[in-house]
Amino acid sequence: MLIDLFQKTRTTSMQMKSASTLPEEKPQIVCKACGTHLQARNYGRNLYVCPSCGHYARLLARTRIRITADKDSFSELFSNIRPCNPLDFEGYSEKLETLQEKTGMKDAVITGVCTIGGLETCLGVMDSHFLMASMGSVVGEKLTRLFEYATRHKLPVILFTASGGARMQEGMFSLLQMAKVSGAVRRHSDAGLLYITVLTDPTTGGVTASFASLGDIILAEPRATIGFAGRRVIEGTIGEKLPDDFQSAEFLLAHGFCDKIVARNQMKHTLETLLRMHQRQGDSV
Repeated sequence: MLIDLFQKTRTTSMQMKSASTLPEEKPQIVCKACGTHLQARNYGRNLYVCPSCGHYARLLARTRIRITADKDSFSELFSNIRPCNPLDFEGYSEKLETLQEKTGMKDAVITGVCTIGGLETCLGVMDSHFLMASMGSVVGEKLTRLFEYATRHKLPVILFTASGGARMQEGMFSLLQMAKVSGAVRRHSDAGLLYITVLTDPTTGGVTASFASLGDIILAEPRATIGFAGRRVIEGTIGEKLPDDFQSAEFLLAHGFCDKIVARNQMKHTLETLLRMHQRQGDSV
């Protein structure tokens, strides 16, 4: 009996030890493009690019800032600006509150000053997780103020765009932002300062038709969707079938609408190189 009891105790102890030494299951993410299961930690280390198919995930604005700006160098500007409901659009205020709680953002863009490779620059990042980064009054106001700040302090501007276009809940107030931001971009350009746009997935509608296309240098991430009107609208208007790669970053590059497609793991280095080239040119004038 004692032998049986010892064997049972020993067996139970071994089972407990075995269970306690089993490695914890690591969180996994499924690639939306190819369905591959990826370990979250490795996926993050790969900058949220699927190693199997090369699909680029849409980044949170603060993630984009973290992988672009020098460590602890980003200082946010105009964070106190909050959206309102100028047209009393039904359900809009409640939707904004829900998104603010979910994303930790007041609206669809974060603006600020940082260094990239030690070079001071103004940085704006649009976030598609907030109402598809649609262009409302707050987006336009924060970007306008960012360009005005950059002009006063003689700084370059780097803007990561991502948008579904104008914000329908704000009607004409949304459309006015196209002209307002474009005017600030022009004044920044007249001061001889550098403006770089980085088009990410998706950049469409009024954002593409205004400040996203006004950069002195226009970069894009691979396979990003970039355009103005939707494919079906254009095909219905012109009565023709569009190419399969229409409104992709690669199509735009081939037709001269952007200057270079840059992989995410090369983006910071590319931006730093461009900033240094501009700085040297400015110093020699």
